[in-house]
Amino acid sequence: MSDHDRFAAQARAFQAIHERRPVSSLIPNLHARVERIETTAGPLPVTVHDSHAGDAWVCSPRSTYADCAAEEAARYLPRALSPLAASLSPLGGLLCEATRLDQAVTVNNWLLSTNLYPSVAGIDISAIIHEAVQRWPRHAVWFRSLNAQDNTDWLHALQRAGCQLVVSRQVWLYDDLAQGTRRHADLKRDLGLLARTPLAYCDDTGITEADYARIAELYALLYTAKYSRFNPMYGADFLARWHRADLLEFHGFRADDGVLQTVVGLFRQGCVATSPIVGYDTAQPRAHGLYRLATASAYRRSLQQGWRLNFSAGAAGFKRLRGGRPAIEYSAVYTRHLPRRTRAAVAALSLLTRRLGAPLLNHFQL
Repeated sequence: MSDHDRFAAQARAFQAIHERRPVSSLIPNLHARVERIETTAGPLPVTVHDSHAGDAWVCSPRSTYADCAAEEAARYLPRALSPLAASLSPLGGLLCEATRLDQAVTVNNWLLSTNLYPSVAGIDISAIIHEAVQRWPRHAVWFRSLNAQDNTDWLHALQRAGCQLVVSRQVWLYDDLAQGTRRHADLKRDLGLLARTPLAYCDDTGITEADYARIAELYALLYTAKYSRFNPMYGADFLARWHRADLLEFHGFRADDGVLQTVVGLFRQGCVATSPIVGYDTAQPRAHGLYRLATASAYRRSLQQGWRLNFSAGAAGFKRLRGGRPAIEYSAVYTRHLPRRTRAAVAALSLLTRRLGAPLLNHFQL
C-alpha cells in the first residue's frame, strides 16, 4: 500500500469514528465537530471549534496560547515573574474573546498532539483554503504540527497561499535510531532495560477489551494529572475505537497480576511515527523505570520498522540525551477573510512567537 493510499485509508477510518458523533462523547474536554475536505491524497480531517473555554489545546488556540502558555510560564519563569505568569491566562482569554481567535477550523487535525502530513505533491493548497473559507467564513484556518525538517513542502506552500506562521512548541525528532544506539549511551541503556525488567512485555496483539480503561487511566495520570488539564482527555471508548481501526498500536508491560503498569500508543503515517499516548503508574517508585520502558518501546518499534520518530514535546532533557534533535513546530494560519482585529491578533501572535517564543524555547531547551 502506498503512503497516499494508507493516508486515505486512515482518514476514512478516522471519519467513521468521529464524523457523526460529538467529539466530546469520546474526549470530554473537547467541544468541536469533525468535518472533511477532499483532496487527491484522500480526505483531510477538519475540526471546527466555535470557542469553548477550557477545551483541549489540540483544537483551541486560546488553550494553546493563553492557558497552556500561562502554565508553562509559571513552570519555567523565575519566581519573581510569577505575577506575570498568573496574569497570562485571564488576559489571553480576554484577548481571544475580543478578537475571536478561538474560532478555529484546523485542517488535517487528527485530535492528537502531533498531526502527521502526506506529501503535498499534487495537493492544491489554495483550493483547500478557499473551500475552508467558503464553508466556515467566520473561522481562521489553521494547519498545526508543521516543522521545517518533516514539512518543508507544506510550510512553503502554505506561506505562498497567504498563511502566517505561529510558533507552537519545540518537538524532538529521531531520524536515524540505528545510529543513535551507537552514539547515545542512554538510548542503548533504555533498550537494554526492555530485556531486564521483571515486568511482562505486552505487544499490540496482546491488548484486550479489559485493557482500554487501564490505558486511559495511565495516560490520565501522566498527561492530565501531572502535566496539564488542557491535554486531551482520551477515554477508554476513544482508545478502543482507534485501536480496532488500526489507528493506534499499543505496547506495554504488565505486573504479575496482569495489570498494565506502563504503555505507549503509536500513530503512524508513512515512515513517520509519533506517540500521542504515553502513560504509567505514577505512584510507583521512579527506580522501576516505567517511563523509560514506555519510551524505549517506541524507540524499539521504530528501530525495528525503520520509522523516523517524532516524539512530540516535553521531557526535553530526557529526549535530548537519547539523540532527539530539537525542531521548532509551527501552525500556519490563514485570516485574510476575517475582520481586521482578528488579522491583527494573528499577525501579532506570529511576530511575538517567532521573535520571542522560539528563542526562549531554544534557550531553555524546552
